[in-house]
Amino acid sequence: MLFAEYCFNKSHSTAYGAVTYQTAYLKAHYPVAYMAALLTVNAGTTDKVQRYIANCNAMGIEVMPPDVNASGIDFTPVGDRILFGLSAVRNLGDGAIRALLEARSSDGPFRSLADLCDRIPGSTLNRRSLESLIHCGALDGLEPGANRAQLMADLDLIVDWAASRARDRASGQGNLFDLMAAATASSDAAGGDGSADISTAPKAAPVPDYPPTEKLRLEKELVGFYLSDHPLKQLTRPVQLLSPVGLGSLEELNDKARVSVVGMVSGLRPVTTRKGDRMAVLQLEDLSGSCEAVVFPKTYARLADHLMVDARLLIWASVDRRGDDQVQLIVDDCRVIDQLQVLMVELEAQQASDIAVQHKLRECLTQHRTEKDEAGVRVPVVAMVRLGDQVRYVRLGHQFCVRDSLAALSSLEAQAFQARLSSPLVAA
Repeated sequence: MLFAEYCFNKSHSTAYGAVTYQTAYLKAHYPVAYMAALLTVNAGTTDKVQRYIANCNAMGIEVMPPDVNASGIDFTPVGDRILFGLSAVRNLGDGAIRALLEARSSDGPFRSLADLCDRIPGSTLNRRSLESLIHCGALDGLEPGANRAQLMADLDLIVDWAASRARDRASGQGNLFDLMAAATASSDAAGGDGSADISTAPKAAPVPDYPPTEKLRLEKELVGFYLSDHPLKQLTRPVQLLSPVGLGSLEELNDKARVSVVGMVSGLRPVTTRKGDRMAVLQLEDLSGSCEAVVFPKTYARLADHLMVDARLLIWASVDRRGDDQVQLIVDDCRVIDQLQVLMVELEAQQASDIAVQHKLRECLTQHRTEKDEAGVRVPVVAMVRLGDQVRYVRLGHQFCVRDSLAALSSLEAQAFQARLSSPLVAA
């Protein structure tokens, strides 16, 4: 106690208290501006940006995808929404961003991909940067009816066309079609937008847009996380309830804490031990963040068929702290969300508070619970507690997971419980 009196003295405490009060005041009274600033400060850390975007969603603040005609360098508050900052887009350097902003400020919004490439030199905004802008959705509103796959099909043609025009301008020449276009533009009304200047830009044959899964994959590749949607968003409330802790909050938990999480496998690294046994290290992610998960040999032998990239899993695991800021999961069991069934038990509020009913429910579920050495067979149980028109979902502990859902369902019905099996992809 004596150490505490001088290691964190009053002057220290006063300063921290003042900063804490100011921060809380800003977040409470100016939440959009506060979250935009928080995202900007952490723009270079993908996990933190993903976590803060999840916080924004929970606060009712929409984070809009980047827009080449509206986004700035940083995350920007726009009314009650936040516009994604260009600095968080991969392969887009400071020079390219500043050139975009200067061209937009001096000559107005970009009208098309051709206009963008024509106004900014290829040495400043190269093909890789343009690909990033296309795949992250920053050019979605540039051309009516154009999709990302179409913009990619047009890209090589337009880059070559813009480079040719730049060489002609540098040599003081212009091709016949450009000269005719310029003459037409000058003969039009003085207020014309100059669209004739880019009318000679080539176009590829029409192509359909990418499938939704491919579009999301490319977004994640270029930004570090999903922007327009997320494969886990469509999961129903009962299944979301099975994951009370997001991956972004694991660092707040104690070592060895048991958790259940719903996540997607974004990476898988097979490992062979010195004894020749196979195991794996997974990269997991959810709406709040990401983490590593280790599957040791005995568990891997039972779960290998479930473990693949892009698989959406309900995972039972324990927290493994490898230092103050390094946290991973040790996987005990998992189920593929798309194949999972949840055992729903419907209770009236009066039943839920009745000790006798609670004991009867416990006995039914205990008869069918999974054993410690079983993996890949768990069926989670969720209670639906009704009070008038309101429904509250209550997640039962992992010790009440059952191994045979049909047998458990029969036992519950025999004891006069209303129960059913529910798919995680169908609303309860």
